[in-house]
Amino acid sequence: MSRALGLILGFAADRLLGDPRRFHPVAGFGRAATRVEAGLYADSRAAGTAYAAVLVGSVTAAGLVAERLTTRRPVARTLLTAATTWAVVGGRSLEREAAVMSGLLEAKNLPAARDRLSHLCSRDATDLQADELARATVESIAENTSDATVAPLIWGGLFGIPGLVGYRAANTLDAMVGYRSAKYRNFGWAAARFDDLVNLVPARVCAVLTGLMSGRPRVVRRIWRRDAGKHPSPNAGPVEASFAGALDLRLGGTNTYRDEVEDRGTLGDGLRPGVSDVRRTAVLARRVSYAAAATAAILALAANEAATRRAAGPRRAERGRR
Repeated sequence: MSRALGLILGFAADRLLGDPRRFHPVAGFGRAATRVEAGLYADSRAAGTAYAAVLVGSVTAAGLVAERLTTRRPVARTLLTAATTWAVVGGRSLEREAAVMSGLLEAKNLPAARDRLSHLCSRDATDLQADELARATVESIAENTSDATVAPLIWGGLFGIPGLVGYRAANTLDAMVGYRSAKYRNFGWAAARFDDLVNLVPARVCAVLTGLMSGRPRVVRRIWRRDAGKHPSPNAGPVEASFAGALDLRLGGTNTYRDEVEDRGTLGDGLRPGVSDVRRTAVLARRVSYAAAATAAILALAANEAATRRAAGPRRAERGRR
């Protein structure tokens, strides 16, 4: 029960408080990663692989040690899991960013909205008008719902503290060096590919939950199956397509990122997003996050039951030999 309860408590802390205001562990990890990059950087995949392995491996190992040290201390395990969940889940902060963007767009303050978009994604917003800013916001909320809430909760439900911190480390490195810029095309390759790998299952869980929480599971499934493959990302595609189907919107298009131009295809059958759709998207993201927390708790209980049965097997065999 310690893992399941810790996940729920940590998720509740995120909903009530948002990210820690000071001494954020993820920010601290980012600073450490920057220092490691300064020592390991080279324009090669081998250097980038070593960089990702050292950072993700060390953080995951620390999570394993924390789990082992609290094996016989359920209260400590619960509190540590809760604190870790609070640190790595970012649903409340995502919702706040959506509210800020919605307010700026509703006030027609496009310069401020263009500047604020950088809090959600890295696309070039220099010439974006209100509708394109709304589309960028809707797509970013969808993708970040999976990355910032669903994925860490799913990995936490399956593997506890190591799953929580290992996933967040991988996702943070992808955000730092995984973009296909000239500098990181080779060095960031391993971080980007590993992030793709650890998000394969959570992204599809997010798509399923989006259909269920929107009350349009058949529509979402149809749009997901038809359109997700048009997106260049194997994980953002299912998530954005599912949000497009759930909200009856048409997402996708051509985006500019630093020195890259990317065609994301067309996802969905509805109208292009408008300013009013930003708040609708945030409401759906909140519902999906609650469903993800419940799913993670169920996974934690199932993992505990499976571990109990594995431990009981050798004991029964030993009694039989006696």
